[in-house]
Amino acid sequence: MLAKLKFTVASLCWAVFALPGASAQPMPQVGGFPNQAIKFVSPFPAGGGNDGTTRLVTSRLSEIIGQSAVVDNRGGAGGNIGAKAVADAKPDGYTVLTGQVSLMAVNPTLYASPGFDPIRNFVPITQINAAPLALVVSGTSPLKSFADLAASIKSQPGRITYATPGNGTLSHLVGVVLEKDSALSMTHVPYKGAAPAITDLLGGQVDLLITSTSSVSSFIQNGKMRALAVTSPRRIGVFAKVPTLEELGYRNSTFEDWYGFFAPAGTPPERVAYLHDSIVRSLRTPEVSKLITDGGSEVVGNTSAAFAAQLREDIARWSRVVRLSGAKLD
Repeated sequence: MLAKLKFTVASLCWAVFALPGASAQPMPQVGGFPNQAIKFVSPFPAGGGNDGTTRLVTSRLSEIIGQSAVVDNRGGAGGNIGAKAVADAKPDGYTVLTGQVSLMAVNPTLYASPGFDPIRNFVPITQINAAPLALVVSGTSPLKSFADLAASIKSQPGRITYATPGNGTLSHLVGVVLEKDSALSMTHVPYKGAAPAITDLLGGQVDLLITSTSSVSSFIQNGKMRALAVTSPRRIGVFAKVPTLEELGYRNSTFEDWYGFFAPAGTPPERVAYLHDSIVRSLRTPEVSKLITDGGSEVVGNTSAAFAAQLREDIARWSRVVRLSGAKLD
């Protein structure tokens, strides 16, 4: 859902491999750790935002830690399969999960049996980034601003259709909040991913699309789409000229997606600290941080404690929204 960073995910992956070498010296080991490759599990198929972000950040780790950083894609069940694999892994610091809001804060309520508990089964290492969702229309749409959208909705409740990448996704839940808290009555049209939703938006089959900035940034740049609003508390990157919902007067409408790294519960604190410091060092390299910020995301790199607090806050918020939406998956 994030970090396509001005171009397609494929371009991001190319950019990762094309990054010049960093001059950072390897960090000294802590108690002999690490003395072998560290595996980073991306719980989604290769080529998506989670995979691309994982590869972007880990592209610097080999030289920082003096060991290989290997990306292992384990997709399925909305990320639950990969998350459970890490939750069940030996807590020795050599297996790390790349989580995100939908996986760690939404799935535990959305799925009857996700197979893991985000609080009991994991130790947060650090949050990678924070990015908004975008509310976009086709470049040929008569809706020129969010005010136009709101006026159209209020004049004909339920007529405006909004597409999302699927039931229970963060995009769907943002739509639910807008409908419930802001009295904007729309008709939800769920798709199986962002790609078919984008196709139908451009083809005029739906009026509005709510999705990650990473999915639509290139369409905004080439004029095929128009962004009406973003859900972040600030304007960043290619969306710098797009108003936030809060600026437009919609209360309780600040929503941010994020990616972050997690270790299995029971991982020794000194190894969690080592992983934290090495990952933050990678995030702060000029090339990595530029790719993240250019695409509309904010680099975070917070402490383990701060990330744990953010996770708890997001679980409380999104579990309420899931229940409000009525969405449920087996």
